[in-house]
Amino acid sequence: MIAPMRKYSFLIYHQEYNRFLEDIRELGVVDIVEKENRLDEETIQKLDQLKQINKAIDFLKRRNVEAGKPDEETGGIKVMEDVLSRRNQLENLEQKINTLKKEIHHVAPWGDFSWDTIEKLKKAGLTLRFFVVSEKKFNPEWKKQYNAGIISIDQSKAHFIVIQEGDEPIDIEAGEVKPPRRSLSAVNREKKQAEEQRDKINRELDKYAATAIPALQKAAKKTGQEAEYNKVLINTIEEAEGKVKVLEGFVPVDKRKPLDTYLEKKKILFITRKPFPEESPPIELKNGRFARLFEPIAKLFAMPSYRELDLTPLFAPFFMLFFGFCLGDAGYGLLFIIVGFIVKPRLKPKMKPIVTLVQFLGLGTLIFGVLTGTFFGMDLLQKDLPVLESVKSFMLNSEQSFYLALIIGAFQILFGIGVHAVNRFRRYGFLYALPQIGWLMLLPGLGIYFGLDGLELPGTIMMSAGIALILFWSDPKANFLSRIGVGLWDLYNITGIFGDVLSYIRLFALGVSSAILGFVINDISMSINQGLPYAGPVLMVIFLVIGHTANIFISSLGAFVHPMRLTFVEFYKNAGFSGGGKEYKPFKTKLK
Repeated sequence: MIAPMRKYSFLIYHQEYNRFLEDIRELGVVDIVEKENRLDEETIQKLDQLKQINKAIDFLKRRNVEAGKPDEETGGIKVMEDVLSRRNQLENLEQKINTLKKEIHHVAPWGDFSWDTIEKLKKAGLTLRFFVVSEKKFNPEWKKQYNAGIISIDQSKAHFIVIQEGDEPIDIEAGEVKPPRRSLSAVNREKKQAEEQRDKINRELDKYAATAIPALQKAAKKTGQEAEYNKVLINTIEEAEGKVKVLEGFVPVDKRKPLDTYLEKKKILFITRKPFPEESPPIELKNGRFARLFEPIAKLFAMPSYRELDLTPLFAPFFMLFFGFCLGDAGYGLLFIIVGFIVKPRLKPKMKPIVTLVQFLGLGTLIFGVLTGTFFGMDLLQKDLPVLESVKSFMLNSEQSFYLALIIGAFQILFGIGVHAVNRFRRYGFLYALPQIGWLMLLPGLGIYFGLDGLELPGTIMMSAGIALILFWSDPKANFLSRIGVGLWDLYNITGIFGDVLSYIRLFALGVSSAILGFVINDISMSINQGLPYAGPVLMVIFLVIGHTANIFISSLGAFVHPMRLTFVEFYKNAGFSGGGKEYKPFKTKLK
């Protein structure tokens, strides 16, 4: 659900304003209303500086250096400048070393030579020309005919030079190349210097990574606070020739008490009220323990607007089941659950909800793995095991799984239309919910009419009532003829609903592909075991572990992405999700 908000307007005497801002920042509950879209130059610089500091922190953390004693003398801004400067130097050196390696590859076949000698020969009227030809095509007669000498043979290519008087062209069936601009020893020397400089910079960066991250984090916090403070000042209104400062912000209802206590204690004048319909308060999601796990997924798409329903708790069970349908292997699901219990106690608190989410997705996988009779790529329906005889009747074959995907899809879409009806009823009134109620009658009516013998009359009544509600109430504000026009257009969209239902076939397809890959892995493993009498069992186990690990990774990726698509496209669309909400971010001391 979306936490209800109250809007506060504070009126503060200008001499007390800075103290007031410090106090509400300590309370950390007021989300300041932004009235100005443009930031001043100082705030832009602060935000850019914060971005650079965070870049330096991320860069140092990626070096995976064990933390040492923090450096408390060097300031974070100086560290940031040094780190980013050295990072740029390091990148340039890496590019230079790669270029030198290519040059060495080009120069090496010609060996180490002296340009001074070449210049002396040139002054004596002799010219050195460089040629490359296939080793097989090199003609030994060229040695006498053209005074040619092979320098090296590299990768079946003969690198040779010709010493001639003057610079007249010669007729030789070989490719002439430009002479190296410097000797091999000179290139190697420069490469060694670059590598030594690179290693020195790496040692300096490792030292920073071990000791300077706390200073950078402290600087990031301070800079971020200064930027936020400036943004608050920008959004402050001045009245009475600057003597009175006016600031507005939103506060969740359940966080009002400490703020109200502070305002009464300091005798600060304020006004509080419910948000007006045209206002867009920030969004704070308040869900139960289960639905809260899926909030990061919901935020990947968009935050809901303040006056619509939060769809997170409504799509969460579906998402868990869809993931299970796509992965569809009881062994994989059981593995997720067990590994989650093993690693969770060793993780930081902020990581534990992610592992818990993975365990719930594993539970969905376990459920559908049991339903489809798949366990680590084994088809349990084909196994003649006495312990399974009592549950085989509950397992689904491929055809039944196909129809189950369509049934689940139809149910979620109908559920989404129902959510849309509730949302419109809450926001606009009963008349505006009638078109969605019409769809809830029309679509099941079609199913009853064509799918159930003997119930044609109830199906016809439901379809007729649904069509009437859609036709005449799709736009309650319009006149009669306009309503019919809008209603006819809405009825045409029934083709889109059928298309949405068919989209859920992807659940079945991904589940089948995951099961087939698991089966293939097992089949190859058995072949390895049978084909190699002694090493077979060991190689079989290795292949099983690697194969199923790869299958889990690949299939889990699809099992996460495609349910997300079904949620954000099919379900959100039919639920009438508008989105566009701004996440609740209070003005506070501790930055996220």
